[in-house]
Formats: sequence, C-alpha cells, structure tokens
Amino acid sequence: MVFCAEAGAFVFGSGLAIVPFLHGGVVTQFHWLNDQQFLDAVAVAMITPGPVVITVAFIGYLVAGPVGAGVAGLATFGPCYLFTVLPAPYFRRFSKNASIKAFVDGVSAAATGAIAGAGFVLGRRAIHDVPTLSIALVTLVLLVKFKKLPEPLLIAMAGVVGVLLSSAAR
Repeated sequence: MVFCAEAGAFVFGSGLAIVPFLHGGVVTQFHWLNDQQFLDAVAVAMITPGPVVITVAFIGYLVAGPVGAGVAGLATFGPCYLFTVLPAPYFRRFSKNASIKAFVDGVSAAATGAIAGAGFVLGRRAIHDVPTLSIALVTLVLLVKFKKLPEPLLIAMAGVVGVLLSSAAR
C-alpha cells in the first residue's frame, strides 16, 4: 500500500510516466511480479479505458487477490486526488507565478523522460524477435502518420496480428 501511495504521490505526467516507477518497485525491488507478468499487466491495461487504474489493479490482484486490487487502486489514486482535485480551485491564483511555471516546465520535462523510459523498459521486454519488431515499427509509423488514430484500437489490432503471426508460424 505504501509503495502504491508513493507511486501516486511522486509520479507526474501521464499514465505512462508511472510505468518505470512501478517496474522498479514491483519487479526489481519487491519481486512481486516477474518481467513477463509486469509486461502482461501493462499490455492488457493499454487496451482498456483508464490504463493506469487497470495496471495497478492487476498488479494488486496478482500480489494479493481482489483485496490487493482494491487497495492498490485506492492507494495509487488517493494522493493524486489530494494533490489535484481538492486544491484545484486555488491553482488559478498561482498560474501567473514564474516560479510555479518553471516548476511545471521541469515536471513536464521529467514526465517526458519518464514516458520515454517506460517505452524503453516495455520495448526491451516485448520486442524479442522479427515479428514483434515489425509490429512495433508499423505501429510507430501509423501513430506518427495518423494523429487521430485511437491507440486502444491500434493495440488491439496489433494483438490480433500477433496471434495471426503466431498461428502461421506453427
């Protein structure tokens, strides 16, 4: 629970910014999951609405069942709620402050680095042969070329291609 609360309190940016932090804790530090279980949790979550909620709930479930899923979800999002939703009415008052703007710029840059780190962590484990490399490259090209392409649909389609390639190889 403490680990999930730390994840919610200290990871800024987007849902993907939390992935390297989660990997470091649940795989490397605590050994709750192995690399493949972690990758599966993130991959399954990416095709659902609210991927971070699904990822932490799935990890919590694998570690401690349904109660673990609930505790992980609440512990991860409690700090976010406390740090953003409750003080939101006061944010506008400080929006013109140069120091606050500089802080947000720094956090945004760090979040970008964390998201790139998430891509590296996940890619290193998921891309292990020519078919997975091909799927990754085609997906990247499609995302760059077609800005409005819904990522969950693209991920689901890539999963179908993976199944078809796997079936053809047998």
